[in-house]
Amino acid sequence: MPGDRAALAPASGWLTGYGKVVLNALSDKLEKVLGRLKGRGVLNEQNIDEALKEVRFALLEADVHFAVVKSFIAGVREQCLGQNVLGSLSPGQQVAGVVQRELARVMGGQQAQLDLLPDDLTPILMVGLQGSGKTTTSGKLALRLKGQGRRVLLVACDLQRPAAVEQLKTLGGQIGVPVLDPQPAGGDPVAAAKAGLEHARVNRFDVVLFDTAGRLHVDAELMAQLVRVKQAVSPRETLLVADAMTGQEAVNIAASFHKALGVTGIILSKLEGDARGGAVLSMREVTGCPIKFVGVGEKLPALETFHPERMAGRILGMGDMLGLLERAETTVTRDQAEALAGKLRKSEFTLEDFRDQMRQLRKMGSLSDLLGMLPGAGKLAKAAQAVPEKELGRVEAIINSMTRAERDNHTLINGSRRRRIAKGSGTSVQEVNRLLKNFAQGRKMMKSLAGAGGKSYKLRQMLPF
Repeated sequence: MPGDRAALAPASGWLTGYGKVVLNALSDKLEKVLGRLKGRGVLNEQNIDEALKEVRFALLEADVHFAVVKSFIAGVREQCLGQNVLGSLSPGQQVAGVVQRELARVMGGQQAQLDLLPDDLTPILMVGLQGSGKTTTSGKLALRLKGQGRRVLLVACDLQRPAAVEQLKTLGGQIGVPVLDPQPAGGDPVAAAKAGLEHARVNRFDVVLFDTAGRLHVDAELMAQLVRVKQAVSPRETLLVADAMTGQEAVNIAASFHKALGVTGIILSKLEGDARGGAVLSMREVTGCPIKFVGVGEKLPALETFHPERMAGRILGMGDMLGLLERAETTVTRDQAEALAGKLRKSEFTLEDFRDQMRQLRKMGSLSDLLGMLPGAGKLAKAAQAVPEKELGRVEAIINSMTRAERDNHTLINGSRRRRIAKGSGTSVQEVNRLLKNFAQGRKMMKSLAGAGGKSYKLRQMLPF
């Protein structure tokens, strides 16, 4: 049901769709390089090599593994010097397409699915270093699987870190997923894992997640313990949780875990804090392990499926319309969308409607995040970072201070009403005036957009602040 999905929708302020504006510095540099190429009528080997030199420096500065940079540049150069690009009427556009495909390739090419058994219990082993966000990520994944209609059990196998079991229990309580108390296992993680597997089978769970212990660094003791746990439960998936903010160190850690355990997938946590992108761009190529999910915020719904081709598009400022539509489906029903479109066409869109839509958008994510998912709106998304969440709250407070009649017909709001609304919302008359002016202009623009079938428009002017 749409209402159920909305309850699991991303909370406002989280990043995803891979960040407010994905990997800012790298994105800016690549967009500039490709922009210059698009402005050329003819491309030759020299100006392609000059552009690729800048791209190489940008990737290395972003902490991308040197072997990945070498492979990426070679792949782009080979394709760009082909007749299909140099002989094209729009060679700059062709180069941009080549760069996007190669970025997607080094990140895995296609989405890597979670291997879940349809008619049997699926054991999943969660591993990673201490501080990588492993326990929280276990809760996020449990919530995601529960939202798909699966019965999930969390098993605490981290019996060394103080309060680790209590942390998992707290997370389980927040998302409504049971957590097996390992105390009868006597402090042995292998015994706890076996007990959890048996409990899951007897009680006919669909998925069992084992949250294992981490260390501050990779060591023989940690690996030996994890190998024993893995042998005890024979997991269908062994997922490594790696901190994206550690860049190349995350890649090195993943390689070590994969060598010892045969990791089947990686979850990059804290992607919202990864300013450079070294981990997300290097992980698949260096380790051979696919990135299956990315953690994009602290809140429990903030876990997203990783799509290499979408990430490549976001980095190059090409947007992620599919991701935006998927988010919209979690918060807006088809009937609601059709009703809204009808109001826009008939110029019946009111402040009440705007407030409701703003609430829906805030469920989908931050304003800059959503704008960043629109093709060509990267600069606008960066500008929107300067609009704090509290500013949206002030806009809503202004609308809430209006009467229903005023929300339905903003032309009723005269000077005395504006003073009353400002006082009731704790804002100024100037802020009320600005909202009303921008709303009126935005409504005209949205009507034009709805009737034009999606012709060019200025997003910034549609915002009421």
